[in-house]
Amino acid sequence: MYGTRGVPSSARGRIFAVALGAALAIAGCSSGGGDGDGDDSGPDGGKSAVTQQPESTDPFWVNPDGNAAEQLTAYTKAGRKDEAEQIRKIAEQPTGEWIGPENPEQEARGFTEAADKAGRTALLVLYNIPHRDCGQYSQGGAADGNAYRAWIDGVAKGIGDRPATVILEPDAILHLVDGCTQDEFHEERYDLLQGAIVKLKSLKNVKVYLDAGNAGWGHPDQVVEPLRSAGVDRADGFAVNVSNFYSTQDSLAYGKELSAKVGDKHFVIDTSRNGNGPYTGGDPNERWCNPPGRALGEPPTTKTADALVDAYLWVKRPGESDGECKGGPKAGQWWADYALKLARASH
Repeated sequence: MYGTRGVPSSARGRIFAVALGAALAIAGCSSGGGDGDGDDSGPDGGKSAVTQQPESTDPFWVNPDGNAAEQLTAYTKAGRKDEAEQIRKIAEQPTGEWIGPENPEQEARGFTEAADKAGRTALLVLYNIPHRDCGQYSQGGAADGNAYRAWIDGVAKGIGDRPATVILEPDAILHLVDGCTQDEFHEERYDLLQGAIVKLKSLKNVKVYLDAGNAGWGHPDQVVEPLRSAGVDRADGFAVNVSNFYSTQDSLAYGKELSAKVGDKHFVIDTSRNGNGPYTGGDPNERWCNPPGRALGEPPTTKTADALVDAYLWVKRPGESDGECKGGPKAGQWWADYALKLARASH
C-alpha cells in the first residue's frame, strides 16, 4: 500500500535471461566480441569488471554477479557504451540482498561469505513475515509463526560470525498501523519481530534496523508504540523510505522526529530511487508502484548529513519491479528498461 517491496525470484538465481536477450537483440548483434570464456573485459566485449567504492566511504559489499552487473556486461558486449556507462551507476553500488523463503541458511551464508572475503559487510533484507503485504503485489511470507521462526534461525545460522547489516521486515509495522493486517495477527507479529531481533542481535557482528515507514504515509506518532512493541529498543535502530521515493531531506526529518520518540535510536535511509522525490501523478493509491520519471538517489555511504543517520543505503535494488503496474513485470523481477531510465535521470 505504501510501497510494495518486490520479492526477488531467488537471491542468487534471478531472472535475467529476458533482459539480457533484449539488450543484445536491440543492438542487432550476438554476444560476440569476446573469446567465449566470459572472463575477458574491456569496452569491446566480454564481462565488464565491477569495482567497489572506497571502504572508508562505503563499507558494504557490491555483488559482482547482480542483475545490474549482468546488464552492464550485456551492453558492453553489444558495444552500447553509453548505456553501459549509465547502468554502471547501479552495478558498482552495493544493494540489498533479499533473502528468499526456501534456502535462508544457504543464501545468507553465500552472501556473507562473499562479502567477508572482499573485506566488506553484507546488506541483507528479511521480508518473509506471515500475511506479508496484505495480499498485494508482494503477498506471501512464511506459512505461520513457527515457519517464520525456523526461517530466521536459518538466516542466523547462515550469517554466523560474519558481518551483516539487516533491514528487518519492510511494511510489517505499517500494515499493523494502517489496518491492512487483521487484528487477530497483531500479537503474533509483534512476537515474531521481537524474536527475530533477539536472535539476530545474539550474533557477533550483526546490525539490525526495523522498518519504520516513510515520510509520506502518516505521522511518526502512529508508529512509536508499535516499534516499541516490536522490540526496536533491542535493535540498532530503524529504517525509513524502504523501496519508496521520498527525498533524503524529508526522510531525515521524518526519521529524526521518530528517533526522538524512541530513545534517540539511530536510523538508515533508503536512497536507492529518491533522486527526484516522490511521483505526484496518476492514481494516488499506486504512486509508489513503478512511477515514471524517478532517479537514483545518493550513493550508499556511511558519511551522512546527520549523526543519527548511520547510512544511506540502496535497500531496494534499482531496476527491480514494484509489481505488475505501469507495464512492469512481477514484483522483484528485473526490468532492464526501468533500470536504465533511473540511471539516465540521475545526476
